[in-house]
Amino acid sequence: MTPTENIPVIIILFGGSGDLAHRKLYPALFNLYQQNVIHDRFAVIGTARRPWSHDYLREQIKESIEETHDQVNEDDLKHFLSHFYYQSHDVTHVSHYMALKKMAAHLDETYHADGNRIFYMAMAPRFFGTIATHINDQHLIGSGFNRLVVEKPFGRSLASAQKLNDEIRRSFSEDQVYRIDHYLGKEMVQNILPLRLTNPLIKNVWNHDFVKNIQITLGEQLGVEARGGYYETSGALRDMVQNHVFQIATLLMMPEPEALSATAIHAAKQMLLDHIVLPDPDQMRKHFVRGQYLGNDDTFAYRKEKNVAPDSTTETFAAGEIKFNAGPLAGVPVYFRTGKRMKEKCSRVDIVLKHMTNLYGRAHSNNISIIIDPVSEFYLTINGKKIQESGIRREDLKYRFTTAEMAQVPDGYERLLHDVFVADTTNFTHWSELKRSWQFIDAAEAFWQSDEKTVPMPQYAPFKMGPKEADHIFENPHDHWIYR
Repeated sequence: MTPTENIPVIIILFGGSGDLAHRKLYPALFNLYQQNVIHDRFAVIGTARRPWSHDYLREQIKESIEETHDQVNEDDLKHFLSHFYYQSHDVTHVSHYMALKKMAAHLDETYHADGNRIFYMAMAPRFFGTIATHINDQHLIGSGFNRLVVEKPFGRSLASAQKLNDEIRRSFSEDQVYRIDHYLGKEMVQNILPLRLTNPLIKNVWNHDFVKNIQITLGEQLGVEARGGYYETSGALRDMVQNHVFQIATLLMMPEPEALSATAIHAAKQMLLDHIVLPDPDQMRKHFVRGQYLGNDDTFAYRKEKNVAPDSTTETFAAGEIKFNAGPLAGVPVYFRTGKRMKEKCSRVDIVLKHMTNLYGRAHSNNISIIIDPVSEFYLTINGKKIQESGIRREDLKYRFTTAEMAQVPDGYERLLHDVFVADTTNFTHWSELKRSWQFIDAAEAFWQSDEKTVPMPQYAPFKMGPKEADHIFENPHDHWIYR
């Protein structure tokens, strides 16, 4: 991250009492405070409907920091907490925005924040448009810079995303909107472009002549837990593919940007997304699979989870194929799978290289694997000679981050909040990119909805790799998932 010092700003956090703020945002802000990105000239207003006080909010933040940091300097923490304030707030009441405006103006003067504002929406998505509208109507916009951070999900279809974007754009310009996806803050996701572009061994085979397919696996061992109500309105395709999978896929498939600037990188992504192949019914039948997890003696089946309909047709697993007709990997399939209650928590990418003609008979393909979670590592699978017999054996050339290196890796939210402070939009999604991913998701959803009555929802045992049907989505029947 680029060094920056003591940025003046007032942060208004809608959803200041929520789980996201407690687990991620407050620890990230404390780390940035310790790095002097923010220090003396900032204040945070946490808002929520709960009747909290300034002191109670600060006590909750103190607990959050102590839960996530092994050692904390008490004087540092005390000074940090003194910059936090609480405003009980109903986002639908105009009068509450007037009170918020008054507090922000007072804190701006107290902390010499130069009229700079960051508005962070850490609330239910149904309130995003309302909040953005009232920020504008009640003139909360500051006289300095103004930035809006929006959490996913950004809509649940192209139509709803377009409506939300129109509401936000009445208050903020596109370059002021930061649609956050924490996957883009992960260390190994940020390593994709350097890995591709700075290693001749990899760069020279990163094209459709050498790459057979790319596989993205985003698996979670947990079920929906207490999020059944939300998940019923989402499902795996909307919850994981529309954002995380597409963000990773574009980094893998985009052409080399003209520069490492936000403008150049987004231009390369947009060129790629303008050439996405939208799935038709035939492709959906051959290359897409959905499913729901079953239960066992220790876990509930999805349809038995709290706030889930007993006849639910919401998928907890999705697998499919993404293709682009442009870029260095034009025509190369990207296979994805993501689901709940899978074998283990694992986020990874496997780049499968084509078999070349060889004199040694059966040999493994060479694969480049990028492990995003739960560890940070990458390795190249190559072929080598067996020691005591004829034939070929598999070898892995592996680099895994050490414990000391992992300790230096910032959390995704820390990275991305830093980027908001310094106005670096590289790792945030532009509306034009989001629009294309929603067109893809809408095409898949439309097919599945039309197919519900004729094709039963596949069920899969918990702690496996999803339904067996997902093993047969490949264009070549001899291909398989590298991670099994």
